[in-house]
Amino acid sequence: MTGPLRGVKVVEMAGLAPAPFGCMILADLGAEVLRVDRGGAPAPGLTPPDGPLDRGKHTIALNVKDPVDRETLYALIEQADVFVEGYRPGVAERLGIGPEDLAARNPRLIYGRMTGWGQDGPLAPRAGHDINYIAISGALDLVGRAGERPVPPGNILGDFAGGGMLLALGVISALYERAQSGKGEVVDAAMVDGSALLTAFMHGMHNVGLWNAPRGENPLDSGAAFYDTYECADGKHVAVGCVEPQFYAQLLTILDIDDPELPSQLDPTGWPRLKEILGAKFKERPRDEWSLLFADSDACVSPVLSPWEAHEHPHNQARNAFIEIDGLRQPAPAPRFTRSPTTTPTGLSKDPEQTRNLLSTWGVPAEAISRITS
Repeated sequence: MTGPLRGVKVVEMAGLAPAPFGCMILADLGAEVLRVDRGGAPAPGLTPPDGPLDRGKHTIALNVKDPVDRETLYALIEQADVFVEGYRPGVAERLGIGPEDLAARNPRLIYGRMTGWGQDGPLAPRAGHDINYIAISGALDLVGRAGERPVPPGNILGDFAGGGMLLALGVISALYERAQSGKGEVVDAAMVDGSALLTAFMHGMHNVGLWNAPRGENPLDSGAAFYDTYECADGKHVAVGCVEPQFYAQLLTILDIDDPELPSQLDPTGWPRLKEILGAKFKERPRDEWSLLFADSDACVSPVLSPWEAHEHPHNQARNAFIEIDGLRQPAPAPRFTRSPTTTPTGLSKDPEQTRNLLSTWGVPAEAISRITS
């Protein structure tokens, strides 16, 4: 692998969604990621199939409750730059792989902790999922139509944007600081914190009176006619985001709307009427016809594509925004770099020989490598 994190060694304890996503980002950026699967008897619960979140990684299985396997993990930690776990607070300590345990083996280690509620606070020991974390952070209340219930936006805001992405940012920041201090540290990445952070702009808008209406009645949450989605003749949709007056004027021109009695763009009392007018217009043609009509304009109108058809859009094709790994189409690594470009990731490697070669370059003792890959 190449990329700005080339040479960074990461040990990831296998888990669900946010931590694997954060480590996928590190692998995409060139880090060498070794995923440690749980050895011994399988635990109850959901075990996701290997897929995009595991790309660019190697994998081994260790039962850290077993003293021999735990010593093997310690041998890995002594050579690693980063360790990532997604256990509830206190679990890693009980397993003998908490921050103090591993710092004793490697004082320069960056220890990444990915949780929903964080390492402290009254909810820290409780179970939860994305929807719970974004509920108390304020993010969930922002998503939904006027007069309707909040709508969970998949598990994007908590698990990925406010979770794994925050973890990756924290790890990279800690690596930068270590380059100055020479010391490791613990990164406490919590989805409740990260999803709250994503609402910073809305807090600013609220403070100046621009986001005070109920959900679905504000300028950027489907309240405004110029910032919403509209159904087309084929039942598909377009997204309209012409906030600026000059872009809104282009929208009206392409839609052939020339009505001197048209409500003002920025008058909230006229938004329902404007939505009726725009909605009727967009239902006159199918989505892809509208996409062609607006393609060369600044009217800020785009087709609403499913994740499974997004790769077909000409812009995504031109930027190679989607790639195939082992026959599975998925988003390409991002962002992009000029001097240290990333390479196309490979699928999860379970090849013992590749793992032996990797650990040998890490400097892991031969006897530990033999135990890991036997």
